[in-house]
Amino acid sequence: MQTHIVPVGFDYDRLIAPLIRDQMDVDRVVLLEGAVGSEANVEYSRRLSGKLEKDFRNLLGARTERLVLDDVYDYDAAFKEAYDLINAELDAGTAEGDGTGSEVENDTDARPEPRDVWVNVSAMPRPVSFAFATAAHSIMVERQADRDRIHTYYTAPEKYLETELAEELRAAERLLSDVRAGDFSEGEVDERLDSIADLLSEFDERGTTIGAKRIGESHVVELPVASFSNVKPFEELVLFTLGEHGEFASVSELAETLASDLDEEYTDSFRSKVLYNVDRLGPGGKGYIEQEERGKSYRTKLSRIGQLWVRAHADGE
Repeated sequence: MQTHIVPVGFDYDRLIAPLIRDQMDVDRVVLLEGAVGSEANVEYSRRLSGKLEKDFRNLLGARTERLVLDDVYDYDAAFKEAYDLINAELDAGTAEGDGTGSEVENDTDARPEPRDVWVNVSAMPRPVSFAFATAAHSIMVERQADRDRIHTYYTAPEKYLETELAEELRAAERLLSDVRAGDFSEGEVDERLDSIADLLSEFDERGTTIGAKRIGESHVVELPVASFSNVKPFEELVLFTLGEHGEFASVSELAETLASDLDEEYTDSFRSKVLYNVDRLGPGGKGYIEQEERGKSYRTKLSRIGQLWVRAHADGE
């Protein structure tokens, strides 16, 4: 079972062509539309999403779903959306049936099939692409057993239409200058109009890019992810405490707060335990905590990725 999560920007070919050309299995597709920008931009993206929905269904036999991201420039919200969506797809399964992707109801013998999740980061504004890539990375860290089921990939276009649109605009500018000067022919106008019509038709049909470039043996470039350890239960307590209080002037202050929250006695042994876990979560470890030296103490707070981790896990605390 293969689910593809596809943020839709202003591209068509490289969101579906590589899957067809590389003959990849696509059982389910989640299309994400952006709802911020000019009315024309939003409408254009929505039209492309509708076309992709039909073609994923008709050309690849995939079940499709369309979701809307309220703000494509809100990185934190996009990260949370990606985190929840990828986890939900990993946890879900499809009942074994006739192979059409339809759910089998009231069949106690049906078993959920493990679902691989592919995240396409080729389109959409960069905050969304980076948020989805980082969320996939984070889940790979947390779900080591499912690591091989999560894939983040990019497809390069064969051609960008922006340069051709700019050249066409320059040609139209020259023609209009000639028209104003009275130095033109009807044939020149007809030729320019035909060229503009063809280019606009291609833009409306395929977006800002054309084709999917083959790189090596595939049209898909899967992005590698570094290997880190999962977050342990006591490390979770440290992160949630930092998330709640924001910053501590020292590790000792953090340890005192943790001891109070856990109703434990504050001892040298407990302080050492906190210090050990802070070191594991710090820059030399998992990178969820930042520390700044202040005299003999270290001001301690969450790093950016630590803040995202706490936000993503807050509902399950």
